[in-house]
Amino acid sequence: MTKPKRMTRRRFLQSSAAVAAASTWSLSASSYRRVFGANARLNVAFIGVGGIASGQHIPQLQGLGAGCPCYCDADSNRWGAAASRWEGATGYTDYREMYDKQHGDFDAVMVGTPDHHHYPASIIGMMLGKHMYTQKPLAHTVWEARQLKLAKERYQVATQMGNQMHANEGNRRIVEWVRSGELGVIKEAHIWTNRPIWPQGRDAPSGESDIPENLDWDAWVGPAPERPFVGRDGRGPYHPFNWRGFTAFGTGALGDMGCHTTDGFYWGMDPGYPTSVELLSDNPIGDADMFDSRGVVKFQFPEKLSRPSFDYYWYEGGLKPDKPDYVEGDELPNSGGLIIGERGAIQYLDDYGNNIRVFSFGNNELKEPEQTLERSEGHHEEWYKACIGEKPYTYPRSNFGYAAMLTESVVLGTIAQKTGGRLEYDWVNQRITNNENANQYISKDYRDGWDFKMD
Repeated sequence: MTKPKRMTRRRFLQSSAAVAAASTWSLSASSYRRVFGANARLNVAFIGVGGIASGQHIPQLQGLGAGCPCYCDADSNRWGAAASRWEGATGYTDYREMYDKQHGDFDAVMVGTPDHHHYPASIIGMMLGKHMYTQKPLAHTVWEARQLKLAKERYQVATQMGNQMHANEGNRRIVEWVRSGELGVIKEAHIWTNRPIWPQGRDAPSGESDIPENLDWDAWVGPAPERPFVGRDGRGPYHPFNWRGFTAFGTGALGDMGCHTTDGFYWGMDPGYPTSVELLSDNPIGDADMFDSRGVVKFQFPEKLSRPSFDYYWYEGGLKPDKPDYVEGDELPNSGGLIIGERGAIQYLDDYGNNIRVFSFGNNELKEPEQTLERSEGHHEEWYKACIGEKPYTYPRSNFGYAAMLTESVVLGTIAQKTGGRLEYDWVNQRITNNENANQYISKDYRDGWDFKMD
């Protein structure tokens, strides 16, 4: 059987009526972008308009003055958040069709889909010169994350990953504490979460149900392997929320929360890519349909400049590290973190670094670090200003240059959850050097019509 050709920007534009409009364009994506005058407003297309989009993307961007000519959600029953605000906008169930028919009508795109759609929805937009805001984790695989990092520089569009608390005060104080040297050399970090709060560690659903008229199931499955719809009244084990636990659609608790909870210390340490990841709990899932319900993963990051290597431990499903004596209370909170240095430690008491405590060891006196980071006017505002040219395209603090490295590290951990054991990582070549079998998970096969790559 002949392998389907990959879908580049050139082939995508030639695949339909878009070719007529494309014939007047340069091949440089930057030439597609509008120059904004004083009274011009940003036009945004939304991919995924239920869930996070209805609560954040849509009201935030409308509040900033954005217009919306079109939007997409595979479930038309979820169109209301966009349809009620922009009555003239066109709704789609397949974003490939939306891009094809209306790419000339919008400047930017916000993606709030299940994880397996993050990369294709984003790379199509970037190849068309669109500014991109994509929910965490930025990608479903290690390879996808690296591609989006490369695309950010190639197309020079404004980008932001949706780890919204990157803009908050707590994360900036964590960074300033870590970088100030007051804690001494950082030895290790421990992050834990109460997730999953959705089903994991179960057998694959069986049976098949009638697909409701409002759901474009083929578009919802998208780049993933085909499987039957299972559910009732439009809801089931996948749509609209529980997809997170399935390896074909989500990235489990680590992918869902890792880009939030590790953000403060990762930003502060600027460690790059891990040299190894290791599943410490004895429950590798192999090729099971779902992630396990609990586990511990160890990441080792290399030495950098004068800083030695350090270890980071991730806990999920109710597992936690042992409570240090210096931490108050009988037990650690259900979600939180510890960053441990030679002279002191930081504890945060939630998933987002909003509430932190600092502890000194022995007779060390820790001085409150100076403010060295610019404070944010808001996570969405950073991206909006870069989109309209008020700020450079690199201005959003969680742009794809930073976010892709964080995401690559996180989803590398999900490979360890599949294989078990310790995996040694060559980040330059994106190869696991001591377990050839594990390399199958660096990327994945895409269903015909969904294999989008840069030219």
